Amino acid sequence: MWKKLFIGVVVIAGIIVGLALMQPDSFRVQRSALIKAPPDRVFGYLNDFHQWPAWSPWEKLDPAMQRTFSGPASGQGAIYAWQGNDDVGQGRMEIIDSAAPERLGIRLDFIKPFESHNTTRFVLQRRPDGTVVTWTMSGPSPFITKLMGVFVSMDNLVGRDFETGLAQLKEAAERPVGPAPSTAPPP
Repeated sequence: MWKKLFIGVVVIAGIIVGLALMQPDSFRVQRSALIKAPPDRVFGYLNDFHQWPAWSPWEKLDPAMQRTFSGPASGQGAIYAWQGNDDVGQGRMEIIDSAAPERLGIRLDFIKPFESHNTTRFVLQRRPDGTVVTWTMSGPSPFITKLMGVFVSMDNLVGRDFETGLAQLKEAAERPVGPAPSTAPPP
């Protein structure tokens, strides 16, 4: 009986490893949303890592997350490093391409829970009714990513976070900027 059970486990493990090896060598996750705000307003939330708490889907997962900012305050060369709980892990982002208000490129390096090096891009397209923001992440698929892909695709795993982030970016960018306080005496 134990022999049959052992053989069954080995066969299942072999199938899973075989399926993992058949996964693509790279991945790409992309989502888009229409935001009823001008591109320069939307771009401001993306190009300055200090603005990410207003919309990033990962910022609220660990209120005690440690953040470090270095380089310029925004734009090319700006760096944001974080270290947090198991939900956010540890990593670093650096803006490598900033062409306001049309596109932003970020090198995204995860350190924990597992090492990964990816590229994130935001493309903003002006429309009569606002701005279409397209958020893309791509990178290589090491064996651990391929193994995870047997059970859940990167598109499903990360795509939901992109959808949440774009919805929160939409909410932040569409929030009315209040009128200047009145200096007139009350009637």
